[in-house]
Amino acid sequence: YVKIVKIKGEFVWHRHDAEDEMFFIVKGNLVIKIRDTKEREITLSENEFVIIPKGVEHMPVAEDEVWLMVIEPKTTINTGNVTDDRTVEEPEWI
Repeated sequence: YVKIVKIKGEFVWHRHDAEDEMFFIVKGNLVIKIRDTKEREITLSENEFVIIPKGVEHMPVAEDEVWLMVIEPKTTINTGNVTDDRTVEEPEWI
């Protein structure tokens, strides 16, 4: 699925055990914190993208509002292995 998302602030540390997740930056700048073999950050600007491999713990951080295009399977839950008030099990269709 192609999902269009707006985010601002820190998201939640999470991972997707069964699927990769692709983030394409439509507008703004995004930092994705990663925890794999070591903790690191990936900084993305407009028209850049990254694929986070399945099983890699990550946390998107947007200082200002960022517009994202996320490409992932239909069944992917936005908060991965974490359930909290930001979990969206049924994304809104537009």
